[in-house]
Amino acid sequence: MSKVLGVLGGMGPAATLDFLAKLQAAAPVGRERDHLRVLVDINPRVADGDGGYDAAGPVLAQMAVGLREAGAQVLAIACNTAHAHVDPVKASGLPLIDLIETAGLAAKAQGAERVGVLGTGGALALYRRSFSHLGIEAVTLDDHEQVEFMALLYRLKHGDLGPDSRQTMAALAHRLVGKGAQAVVAGCTEVPLAMDAADLVVPFIDATEALARRCVEVCLASD
Repeated sequence: MSKVLGVLGGMGPAATLDFLAKLQAAAPVGRERDHLRVLVDINPRVADGDGGYDAAGPVLAQMAVGLREAGAQVLAIACNTAHAHVDPVKASGLPLIDLIETAGLAAKAQGAERVGVLGTGGALALYRRSFSHLGIEAVTLDDHEQVEFMALLYRLKHGDLGPDSRQTMAALAHRLVGKGAQAVVAGCTEVPLAMDAADLVVPFIDATEALARRCVEVCLASD
C-alpha cells in the first residue's frame, strides 16, 4: 500500500496543477488504481509573491495539520519560496519531501559545478544554502535582471503564458548561461510554465518534475 501524499499548494494555483500533472505522469502504473492517493490544499492566500512569505509559517502549519488529519502520511510543498517555513510544516509530525534539497541533488547529478537558478529572492537564498552543502556555485541574475524576472513571474501568475513570456524567460535563462552556468534550475514553480529543456543548450532542471518523481519514490517505497 502506497503512502498518502499531502500537498501544500496554491502558491500559485497553476503551478500546483502543473506539479499534480507531473506527479501523475511520474507514477509507474498499470491501471488507474495504481496512482498515488493525493490530498491537496490549494490555498492562494498563503502569501503574495516575493517578500510576502514572512508571515506564511502559521498558515502553512495549519495546512499541514489539516492534511495530516485528512489522512496524509507524507507532505510536499509545491512552492520553492515557501520552503523558508519547513520547520512549522514539519511540526505536524509528518515527513516533508524537501523541494529545494531535491532540486539541488538533481543539479549535482548533472555534474555541473556552476548552476544557474531562476527564482524569487527568498528562493535564491535557499538554493545558495543548499548548493553550498553540495559543493555547487549558484549563478544568479543581476539586480536589474532579477527585477525583470519578478515582473515576468507576476505575469505568469496572472495567466500570461504566451510567446512573449516564453521568450523573456528563455532570455533570462540564457543570461545565466552567459555568466557560466553549466545547468539551469527552475527555482520557482512558475518557471516551467513558460520554459522547458528545448529552450536551453545546457541541462534544464525542472524542480517541479524532480519533486514529483521523488514523491512517487517515497510514497511507493516499502517501510
